[in-house]
Amino acid sequence: MQLYKNQALKIYNSLSGDKELFTPIHEGSVGMYVCGPTVYSNVHLGNCRTFISFDLVFRYLKHLGFKVRYVRNITDVGHIEDDADEGEDKIAKKARIEKLEPMEIVQQYSVDFHQILELFNNMPPSIEPTATGHIIEQIETIKQIIENGFAYESNGSVYFDVVKFNETNNYGKLSGRNLEDMISNTRDLSGQDEKRNPQDFALWKKAEPQHIMRWPSPWGDGFPGWHLECTSMSTKYLGNHFDIHGGGMDLKFPHHECEIAQNEACTGQSPVNFWMHANMLTLNGKKMSKSTGNNILPREIFSGNNEILSKAFSPTVTRFFILQAHYRSILDFSNDAILAAEKGFNRLMEALEALEGLKTSDKSSIDIEAWKQSCYDAMNDDFNSPILIAQLFEAVRYINLLKENKETITVADLKLLSETLNAFVFDVLGLVDEKTASNNNDKLEGVVNMLIGMRNEARANKDFALSDQIRNKLTELGIELKDSKEGTTFSIQS
Repeated sequence: MQLYKNQALKIYNSLSGDKELFTPIHEGSVGMYVCGPTVYSNVHLGNCRTFISFDLVFRYLKHLGFKVRYVRNITDVGHIEDDADEGEDKIAKKARIEKLEPMEIVQQYSVDFHQILELFNNMPPSIEPTATGHIIEQIETIKQIIENGFAYESNGSVYFDVVKFNETNNYGKLSGRNLEDMISNTRDLSGQDEKRNPQDFALWKKAEPQHIMRWPSPWGDGFPGWHLECTSMSTKYLGNHFDIHGGGMDLKFPHHECEIAQNEACTGQSPVNFWMHANMLTLNGKKMSKSTGNNILPREIFSGNNEILSKAFSPTVTRFFILQAHYRSILDFSNDAILAAEKGFNRLMEALEALEGLKTSDKSSIDIEAWKQSCYDAMNDDFNSPILIAQLFEAVRYINLLKENKETITVADLKLLSETLNAFVFDVLGLVDEKTASNNNDKLEGVVNMLIGMRNEARANKDFALSDQIRNKLTELGIELKDSKEGTTFSIQS
Protein backbone atom coordinates (compact mmCIF):
# COMPACT_ATOMS: atom_id res chain seq x y z
CA MET A 1 0.00 0.00 0.00
CA GLN A 2 1.20 3.50 -0.85
CA LEU A 3 0.36 5.04 2.51
CA TYR A 4 2.86 7.86 1.89
CA LYS A 5 0.36 9.51 -0.47
CA ASN A 6 -1.93 10.21 2.51
CA GLN A 7 0.71 10.91 5.18
CA ALA A 8 2.71 14.15 5.40
CA LEU A 9 6.11 13.09 6.78
CA LYS A 10 8.32 15.84 8.16
CA ILE A 11 12.02 15.25 8.86
CA TYR A 12 14.38 17.47 10.84
CA ASN A 13 17.10 18.51 8.42
CA SER A 14 20.44 19.20 10.15
CA LEU A 15 21.43 21.32 7.16
CA SER A 16 18.59 23.82 7.56
CA GLY A 17 17.90 23.35 11.27
CA ASP A 18 14.18 22.91 10.55
CA LYS A 19 11.62 20.18 10.10
CA GLU A 20 10.86 19.95 6.39
CA LEU A 21 8.18 18.11 4.44
CA PHE A 22 9.78 15.01 2.98
CA THR A 23 9.36 14.63 -0.75
CA PRO A 24 11.67 12.06 -2.34
CA ILE A 25 13.64 12.92 -5.46
CA HIS A 26 12.00 10.03 -7.30
CA GLU A 27 8.36 9.42 -6.45
CA GLY A 28 7.82 6.27 -4.39
CA SER A 29 11.55 5.60 -3.96
CA VAL A 30 13.99 6.67 -1.23
CA GLY A 31 17.77 6.55 -1.28
CA MET A 32 19.28 6.53 2.23
CA TYR A 33 22.93 6.30 3.27
CA VAL A 34 24.03 5.81 6.89
CA CYS A 35 27.63 5.83 8.11
CA GLY A 36 28.42 2.39 9.49
CA PRO A 37 31.00 1.25 12.05
CA THR A 38 34.78 1.28 11.98
CA VAL A 39 35.33 -2.40 12.74
CA TYR A 40 38.26 -2.46 15.16
CA SER A 41 36.38 -3.25 18.41
CA ASN A 42 33.09 -4.63 19.71
CA VAL A 43 30.14 -2.42 18.87
CA HIS A 44 28.98 -0.59 22.03
CA LEU A 45 25.48 0.44 23.05
CA GLY A 46 25.95 4.05 21.93
CA ASN A 47 26.78 2.84 18.41
CA CYS A 48 23.76 0.54 18.51
CA ARG A 49 21.47 3.42 19.38
CA THR A 50 22.39 5.14 16.11
CA PHE A 51 21.76 2.01 14.05
CA ILE A 52 18.48 1.23 15.86
CA SER A 53 17.36 4.82 15.22
CA PHE A 54 17.96 4.50 11.48
CA ASP A 55 16.42 1.03 11.47
CA LEU A 56 13.27 2.78 12.75
CA VAL A 57 13.51 5.28 9.87
CA PHE A 58 14.03 2.44 7.36
CA ARG A 59 11.10 0.46 8.77
CA TYR A 60 8.70 3.40 8.76
CA LEU A 61 9.58 4.46 5.22
CA LYS A 62 8.94 0.88 4.08
CA HIS A 63 5.71 0.78 6.11
CA LEU A 64 4.54 3.88 4.25
CA GLY A 65 5.04 2.02 1.00
CA PHE A 66 8.28 3.58 -0.21
CA LYS A 67 10.78 1.45 -2.06
CA VAL A 68 13.92 2.11 0.00
CA ARG A 69 17.52 1.53 -0.97
CA TYR A 70 19.35 1.65 2.35
CA VAL A 71 23.16 1.74 2.07
CA ARG A 72 25.28 1.40 5.22
CA ASN A 73 29.04 1.09 4.91
CA ILE A 74 31.71 -0.80 6.78
CA THR A 75 34.88 1.22 7.44
CA ASP A 76 37.72 -1.27 7.24
CA VAL A 77 40.61 1.06 6.37
CA GLY A 78 41.63 4.70 6.59
CA HIS A 79 40.13 5.75 9.92
CA ILE A 80 43.11 7.32 11.64
CA GLU A 81 43.18 7.66 15.44
CA ASP A 82 41.56 10.84 16.82
CA ASP A 83 39.88 11.37 13.43
CA ALA A 84 42.99 13.26 12.26
CA ASP A 85 45.34 12.90 9.28
CA GLU A 86 48.34 11.94 11.39
CA GLY A 87 48.76 8.78 13.43
CA GLU A 88 47.95 5.12 13.02
CA ASP A 89 45.01 3.49 11.32
CA LYS A 90 42.69 2.14 14.04
CA ILE A 91 42.38 -1.28 12.43
CA ALA A 92 46.09 -1.57 11.67
CA LYS A 93 46.89 -0.62 15.27
CA LYS A 94 44.54 -3.28 16.67
CA ALA A 95 46.05 -5.84 14.28
CA ARG A 96 49.56 -4.93 15.46
CA ILE A 97 48.59 -5.20 19.15
CA GLU A 98 46.83 -8.56 18.71
CA LYS A 99 49.44 -9.86 16.21
CA LEU A 100 46.80 -10.56 13.56
CA GLU A 101 46.28 -9.59 9.93
CA PRO A 102 44.15 -6.43 9.60
CA MET A 103 41.47 -8.35 7.73
CA GLU A 104 41.22 -10.80 10.64
CA ILE A 105 40.36 -7.84 12.86
CA VAL A 106 37.86 -6.61 10.28
CA GLN A 107 36.21 -10.03 10.02
CA GLN A 108 36.05 -10.56 13.79
CA TYR A 109 34.37 -7.26 14.56
CA SER A 110 32.18 -7.21 11.44
CA VAL A 111 30.72 -10.54 12.55
CA ASP A 112 30.17 -9.15 16.07
CA PHE A 113 28.47 -6.07 14.63
CA HIS A 114 26.08 -8.12 12.50
CA GLN A 115 25.28 -10.55 15.31
CA ILE A 116 24.45 -7.75 17.76
CA LEU A 117 22.21 -5.91 15.30
CA GLU A 118 20.46 -9.16 14.46
CA LEU A 119 19.78 -9.70 18.18
CA PHE A 120 18.30 -6.18 18.26
CA ASN A 121 16.07 -7.24 15.33
CA ASN A 122 17.56 -4.63 13.00
CA MET A 123 16.76 -5.19 9.35
CA PRO A 124 19.89 -5.56 7.19
CA PRO A 125 20.60 -2.71 4.77
CA SER A 126 19.97 -3.12 1.06
CA ILE A 127 23.70 -2.77 0.36
CA GLU A 128 26.63 -2.91 2.80
CA PRO A 129 29.79 -1.82 0.93
CA THR A 130 33.27 -1.78 2.44
CA ALA A 131 35.96 0.87 2.06
CA THR A 132 38.56 -1.71 0.92
CA GLY A 133 36.14 -2.99 -1.71
CA HIS A 134 35.93 0.47 -3.29
CA ILE A 135 39.53 1.66 -3.56
CA ILE A 136 39.22 2.13 -7.35
CA GLU A 137 36.14 4.31 -6.94
CA GLN A 138 37.89 6.41 -4.31
CA ILE A 139 40.92 6.94 -6.54
CA GLU A 140 38.64 8.05 -9.37
CA THR A 141 36.87 10.51 -7.04
CA ILE A 142 40.24 12.00 -6.04
CA LYS A 143 41.26 12.36 -9.69
CA GLN A 144 38.06 14.30 -10.42
CA ILE A 145 38.51 16.60 -7.41
CA ILE A 146 42.12 17.33 -8.47
CA GLU A 147 40.95 17.99 -12.05
CA ASN A 148 38.33 20.42 -10.74
CA GLY A 149 41.05 22.32 -8.88
CA PHE A 150 40.07 21.53 -5.27
CA ALA A 151 42.86 19.13 -4.26
CA TYR A 152 46.64 18.90 -4.57
CA GLU A 153 49.33 16.23 -4.29
CA SER A 154 52.08 16.65 -1.70
CA ASN A 155 54.86 14.14 -1.11
CA GLY A 156 52.75 11.16 -2.19
CA SER A 157 49.63 12.26 -0.30
CA VAL A 158 46.63 14.17 -1.68
CA TYR A 159 44.87 16.88 0.32
CA PHE A 160 41.57 18.67 -0.14
CA ASP A 161 42.10 22.44 -0.45
CA VAL A 162 39.51 23.79 1.97
CA VAL A 163 40.42 27.47 1.46
CA LYS A 164 40.18 27.18 -2.35
CA PHE A 165 36.87 25.33 -2.03
CA ASN A 166 35.47 27.98 0.31
CA GLU A 167 36.04 30.71 -2.30
CA THR A 168 33.07 29.40 -4.29
CA ASN A 169 31.31 27.18 -1.74
CA ASN A 170 30.49 27.17 1.96
CA TYR A 171 32.69 24.85 4.01
CA GLY A 172 31.02 24.68 7.43
CA LYS A 173 27.39 25.04 6.39
CA LEU A 174 26.32 21.76 8.04
CA SER A 175 28.07 22.28 11.38
CA GLY A 176 27.57 26.06 11.44
CA ARG A 177 31.31 26.70 11.61
CA ASN A 178 33.02 29.64 9.98
CA LEU A 179 36.26 28.92 8.12
CA GLU A 180 37.86 32.23 9.12
CA ASP A 181 37.21 31.45 12.78
CA MET A 182 38.62 27.95 12.34
CA ILE A 183 41.78 29.37 10.76
CA SER A 184 42.29 31.98 13.47
CA ASN A 185 41.86 29.38 16.21
CA THR A 186 44.26 26.87 14.65
CA ARG A 187 47.64 26.21 16.19
CA ASP A 188 50.57 25.11 14.05
CA LEU A 189 50.75 21.35 14.28
CA SER A 190 53.91 19.36 13.74
CA GLY A 191 53.83 16.85 10.91
CA GLN A 192 51.35 18.89 8.86
CA ASP A 193 53.84 20.84 6.76
CA GLU A 194 52.62 18.91 3.68
CA LYS A 195 49.34 20.84 3.84
CA ARG A 196 48.81 24.30 2.40
CA ASN A 197 46.34 25.05 5.19
CA PRO A 198 45.82 23.36 8.58
CA GLN A 199 42.11 22.83 7.72
CA ASP A 200 42.93 20.79 4.61
CA PHE A 201 42.16 17.11 5.00
CA ALA A 202 43.58 13.97 3.43
CA LEU A 203 41.96 12.33 0.43
CA TRP A 204 44.88 9.93 0.05
CA LYS A 205 47.71 9.25 2.49
CA LYS A 206 51.14 8.03 1.54
CA ALA A 207 51.87 4.68 3.20
CA GLU A 208 55.05 4.59 5.23
CA PRO A 209 57.18 1.42 4.87
CA GLN A 210 55.71 -0.10 8.06
CA HIS A 211 52.09 0.53 7.02
CA ILE A 212 50.42 -2.82 6.24
CA MET A 213 47.23 -1.61 4.54
CA ARG A 214 48.33 -0.04 1.25
CA TRP A 215 47.26 0.16 -2.38
CA PRO A 216 48.92 1.47 -5.56
CA SER A 217 47.68 4.81 -6.89
CA PRO A 218 48.80 7.53 -9.33
CA TRP A 219 50.46 9.24 -6.33
CA GLY A 220 52.25 6.15 -5.01
CA ASP A 221 51.36 3.41 -2.53
CA GLY A 222 48.95 4.59 0.13
CA PHE A 223 45.43 4.39 1.50
CA PRO A 224 42.30 6.57 1.28
CA GLY A 225 41.30 9.23 3.79
CA TRP A 226 38.45 8.35 6.12
CA HIS A 227 35.96 10.89 4.73
CA LEU A 228 36.41 9.81 1.13
CA GLU A 229 34.84 6.35 1.29
CA CYS A 230 31.34 7.61 2.08
CA THR A 231 31.40 10.09 -0.78
CA SER A 232 32.48 7.41 -3.27
CA MET A 233 30.15 4.67 -2.06
CA SER A 234 27.04 6.78 -1.49
CA THR A 235 27.21 8.25 -4.99
CA LYS A 236 27.98 4.87 -6.58
CA TYR A 237 24.85 3.25 -5.17
CA LEU A 238 22.50 6.21 -4.76
CA GLY A 239 23.65 8.70 -7.41
CA ASN A 240 25.19 12.16 -7.10
CA HIS A 241 22.00 13.50 -5.46
CA PHE A 242 19.98 11.39 -3.03
CA ASP A 243 17.36 11.76 -0.31
CA ILE A 244 18.75 11.03 3.18
CA HIS A 245 22.19 10.78 4.76
CA GLY A 246 22.35 9.74 8.42
CA GLY A 247 24.83 9.08 11.18
CA GLY A 248 25.72 9.89 14.76
CA MET A 249 25.84 13.49 15.98
CA ASP A 250 29.60 13.17 16.46
CA LEU A 251 30.03 12.73 12.69
CA LYS A 252 28.54 16.11 11.77
CA PHE A 253 32.02 17.66 11.94
CA PRO A 254 34.41 16.93 10.43
CA HIS A 255 33.21 13.76 8.67
CA HIS A 256 29.92 14.89 7.15
CA GLU A 257 31.17 18.41 6.53
CA CYS A 258 34.07 16.94 4.55
CA GLU A 259 31.69 14.63 2.68
CA ILE A 260 29.63 17.58 1.49
CA ALA A 261 32.79 19.41 0.37
CA GLN A 262 34.09 16.35 -1.50
CA ASN A 263 30.77 15.78 -3.26
CA GLU A 264 30.39 19.41 -4.30
CA ALA A 265 34.01 19.60 -5.44
CA CYS A 266 33.59 16.42 -7.49
CA THR A 267 30.10 16.79 -8.99
CA GLY A 268 29.33 20.49 -8.61
CA GLN A 269 26.10 19.82 -6.72
CA SER A 270 24.92 19.30 -3.16
CA PRO A 271 24.72 15.54 -2.55
CA VAL A 272 21.85 15.16 -0.07
CA ASN A 273 18.43 16.69 0.57
CA PHE A 274 18.09 15.64 4.23
CA TRP A 275 20.94 15.25 6.73
CA MET A 276 19.86 13.35 9.87
CA HIS A 277 21.87 12.93 13.07
CA ALA A 278 21.16 10.65 16.04
CA ASN A 279 22.20 11.93 19.46
CA MET A 280 24.45 10.30 22.02
CA LEU A 281 23.78 7.77 24.76
CA THR A 282 25.10 8.43 28.27
CA LEU A 283 25.57 5.95 31.09
CA ASN A 284 24.45 6.98 34.58
CA GLY A 285 24.56 10.63 33.50
CA LYS A 286 28.11 10.51 32.09
CA LYS A 287 29.47 10.11 28.59
CA MET A 288 30.18 6.49 27.66
CA SER A 289 33.92 5.89 27.48
CA LYS A 290 36.00 2.73 27.33
CA SER A 291 39.02 4.52 28.79
CA THR A 292 37.17 5.55 31.98
CA GLY A 293 35.31 2.27 32.33
CA ASN A 294 31.94 4.07 32.03
CA ASN A 295 30.84 1.73 29.29
CA ILE A 296 28.64 -1.31 28.70
CA LEU A 297 28.46 -3.71 25.78
CA PRO A 298 25.16 -5.17 24.52
CA ARG A 299 26.18 -8.74 25.36
CA GLU A 300 26.89 -7.64 28.95
CA ILE A 301 23.31 -6.34 29.15
CA PHE A 302 21.82 -9.53 27.67
CA SER A 303 23.85 -11.84 29.93
CA GLY A 304 23.68 -9.73 33.10
CA ASN A 305 27.47 -10.08 33.32
CA ASN A 306 28.23 -6.51 34.41
CA GLU A 307 28.51 -4.37 37.54
CA ILE A 308 25.98 -1.74 36.46
CA LEU A 309 22.64 -3.56 36.14
CA SER A 310 20.71 -5.58 38.74
CA LYS A 311 19.80 -8.32 36.25
CA ALA A 312 19.96 -9.32 32.61
CA PHE A 313 17.73 -7.59 30.05
CA SER A 314 16.73 -8.97 26.68
CA PRO A 315 17.64 -7.35 23.34
CA THR A 316 14.01 -6.38 22.63
CA VAL A 317 13.60 -4.70 26.05
CA THR A 318 16.87 -2.82 25.43
CA ARG A 319 15.60 -1.79 22.00
CA PHE A 320 12.31 -0.63 23.55
CA PHE A 321 14.26 1.42 26.09
CA ILE A 322 16.22 3.12 23.29
CA LEU A 323 13.08 3.92 21.27
CA GLN A 324 11.41 5.56 24.29
CA ALA A 325 13.55 8.64 23.56
CA HIS A 326 13.52 10.68 20.36
CA TYR A 327 16.53 9.93 18.20
CA ARG A 328 17.71 13.57 18.38
CA SER A 329 17.67 13.74 22.19
CA ILE A 330 20.37 12.60 24.61
CA LEU A 331 19.36 9.34 26.30
CA ASP A 332 20.74 8.20 29.65
CA PHE A 333 21.07 4.48 30.28
CA SER A 334 20.73 3.31 33.89
CA ASN A 335 19.42 0.36 35.86
CA ASP A 336 16.25 2.21 36.92
CA ALA A 337 15.55 3.41 33.38
CA ILE A 338 15.75 -0.02 31.77
CA LEU A 339 13.76 -1.62 34.63
CA ALA A 340 10.98 0.87 33.90
CA ALA A 341 11.24 0.09 30.18
CA GLU A 342 10.90 -3.63 30.90
CA LYS A 343 7.71 -3.04 32.91
CA GLY A 344 6.29 -0.94 30.07
CA PHE A 345 7.23 -3.52 27.47
CA ASN A 346 5.54 -6.31 29.46
CA ARG A 347 2.37 -4.22 29.79
CA LEU A 348 2.34 -3.71 26.03
CA MET A 349 2.77 -7.42 25.31
CA GLU A 350 0.04 -8.36 27.82
CA ALA A 351 -2.37 -5.94 26.12
CA LEU A 352 -1.61 -7.42 22.70
CA GLU A 353 -2.24 -10.89 24.08
CA ALA A 354 -5.59 -9.74 25.51
CA LEU A 355 -6.88 -8.53 22.13
CA GLU A 356 -8.15 -11.95 21.08
CA GLY A 357 -10.37 -12.32 24.15
CA LEU A 358 -12.15 -8.95 23.84
CA LYS A 359 -15.93 -8.90 23.41
CA THR A 360 -17.41 -6.95 20.50
CA SER A 361 -20.56 -4.85 20.30
CA ASP A 362 -22.85 -3.19 17.76
CA LYS A 363 -21.13 0.15 18.23
CA SER A 364 -17.80 1.57 19.35
CA SER A 365 -17.48 4.07 22.15
CA ILE A 366 -13.84 4.69 21.15
CA ASP A 367 -12.73 6.46 17.94
CA ILE A 368 -10.21 3.91 16.71
CA GLU A 369 -9.69 5.68 13.37
CA ALA A 370 -8.65 8.89 15.15
CA TRP A 371 -6.33 6.91 17.43
CA LYS A 372 -4.76 5.21 14.40
CA GLN A 373 -4.04 8.57 12.78
CA SER A 374 -2.47 9.80 16.02
CA CYS A 375 0.08 6.98 15.66
CA TYR A 376 0.90 8.15 12.15
CA ASP A 377 1.01 11.77 13.29
CA ALA A 378 3.67 10.84 15.84
CA MET A 379 5.88 9.10 13.30
CA ASN A 380 5.23 11.76 10.68
CA ASP A 381 6.66 14.29 13.14
CA ASP A 382 10.33 13.42 12.53
CA PHE A 383 9.93 9.75 13.56
CA ASN A 384 8.82 10.65 17.08
CA SER A 385 8.94 7.19 18.66
CA PRO A 386 8.28 8.33 22.28
CA ILE A 387 5.01 9.98 21.20
CA LEU A 388 4.11 6.87 19.20
CA ILE A 389 4.78 4.71 22.28
CA ALA A 390 2.55 7.04 24.33
CA GLN A 391 -0.22 6.43 21.78
CA LEU A 392 0.35 2.68 21.99
CA PHE A 393 -0.15 2.88 25.75
CA GLU A 394 -3.34 4.82 25.08
CA ALA A 395 -4.44 1.71 23.20
CA VAL A 396 -3.40 -0.40 26.22
CA ARG A 397 -5.75 1.77 28.29
CA TYR A 398 -8.56 1.16 25.78
CA ILE A 399 -7.97 -2.59 25.93
CA ASN A 400 -8.12 -2.61 29.72
CA LEU A 401 -11.36 -0.61 29.66
CA LEU A 402 -12.82 -3.03 27.10
CA LYS A 403 -11.81 -5.98 29.31
CA GLU A 404 -13.72 -4.35 32.19
CA ASN A 405 -16.74 -3.71 29.91
CA LYS A 406 -16.39 0.05 30.48
CA GLU A 407 -16.07 0.71 26.73
CA THR A 408 -17.48 -1.01 23.63
CA ILE A 409 -15.98 -1.84 20.23
CA THR A 410 -17.29 -3.26 16.95
CA VAL A 411 -15.78 -6.23 15.12
CA ALA A 412 -14.42 -3.92 12.40
CA ASP A 413 -12.87 -1.52 14.91
CA LEU A 414 -11.34 -4.36 16.93
CA LYS A 415 -9.75 -5.65 13.73
CA LEU A 416 -8.44 -2.16 12.97
CA LEU A 417 -7.09 -1.76 16.51
CA SER A 418 -5.35 -5.14 16.36
CA GLU A 419 -3.86 -4.57 12.89
CA THR A 420 -2.62 -1.08 13.75
CA LEU A 421 -1.12 -2.13 17.09
CA ASN A 422 0.69 -5.08 15.53
CA ALA A 423 1.95 -2.97 12.64
CA PHE A 424 3.45 -0.27 14.85
CA VAL A 425 4.75 -2.56 17.61
CA PHE A 426 6.35 -5.22 15.43
CA ASP A 427 6.83 -3.78 11.92
CA VAL A 428 7.68 -0.16 12.72
CA LEU A 429 9.27 -0.29 16.19
CA GLY A 430 10.78 -3.69 15.40
CA LEU A 431 9.96 -5.23 18.80
CA VAL A 432 9.74 -8.99 19.30
CA ASP A 433 7.11 -10.94 21.24
CA GLU A 434 9.51 -12.88 23.44
CA LYS A 435 6.88 -15.41 24.49
CA THR A 436 6.12 -16.33 20.87
CA ALA A 437 9.82 -16.42 20.05
CA SER A 438 10.42 -18.70 23.03
CA ASN A 439 7.61 -21.02 21.92
CA ASN A 440 9.07 -21.10 18.41
CA ASN A 441 12.47 -22.01 19.84
CA ASP A 442 10.90 -24.86 21.80
CA LYS A 443 9.21 -26.14 18.62
CA LEU A 444 12.48 -25.88 16.68
CA GLU A 445 14.31 -27.83 19.39
CA GLY A 446 11.63 -30.52 19.26
CA VAL A 447 11.91 -30.88 15.46
CA VAL A 448 15.73 -31.01 15.52
CA ASN A 449 15.72 -33.61 18.31
CA MET A 450 13.26 -35.69 16.28
CA LEU A 451 15.64 -35.56 13.27
CA ILE A 452 18.58 -36.48 15.52
CA GLY A 453 16.59 -39.50 16.65
CA MET A 454 15.90 -40.50 13.03
CA ARG A 455 19.61 -40.07 12.24
CA ASN A 456 20.60 -42.25 15.21
CA GLU A 457 18.19 -44.94 14.01
CA ALA A 458 19.63 -44.73 10.47
CA ARG A 459 23.17 -45.10 11.83
CA ALA A 460 22.12 -48.09 13.94
CA ASN A 461 20.69 -49.68 10.75
CA LYS A 462 23.96 -48.82 8.92
CA ASP A 463 21.98 -46.54 6.57
CA PHE A 464 24.83 -44.04 6.43
CA ALA A 465 23.50 -42.33 3.29
CA LEU A 466 20.34 -41.24 5.16
CA SER A 467 22.37 -40.35 8.26
CA ASP A 468 24.68 -38.10 6.21
CA GLN A 469 21.73 -36.58 4.35
CA ILE A 470 20.07 -35.51 7.63
CA ARG A 471 23.31 -33.99 8.94
CA ASN A 472 24.02 -32.17 5.64
CA LYS A 473 20.50 -30.77 5.35
CA LEU A 474 20.64 -29.46 8.93
CA THR A 475 24.08 -27.92 8.23
CA GLU A 476 22.65 -26.14 5.17
CA LEU A 477 19.99 -24.63 7.47
CA GLY A 478 22.68 -23.42 9.89
CA ILE A 479 22.14 -26.17 12.48
CA GLU A 480 25.42 -27.86 13.45
CA LEU A 481 25.37 -31.37 14.97
CA LYS A 482 28.07 -32.51 17.39
CA ASP A 483 28.47 -36.20 18.19
CA SER A 484 30.07 -37.30 21.47
CA LYS A 485 30.04 -40.27 23.85
CA GLU A 486 27.12 -38.68 25.70
CA GLY A 487 25.05 -38.39 22.52
CA THR A 488 24.37 -35.82 19.80
CA THR A 489 23.80 -32.14 20.54
CA PHE A 490 23.18 -29.25 18.18
CA SER A 491 23.92 -25.55 17.93
CA ILE A 492 22.37 -22.88 15.70
CA GLN A 493 25.00 -20.91 13.81
CA SER A 494 24.57 -17.11 13.62
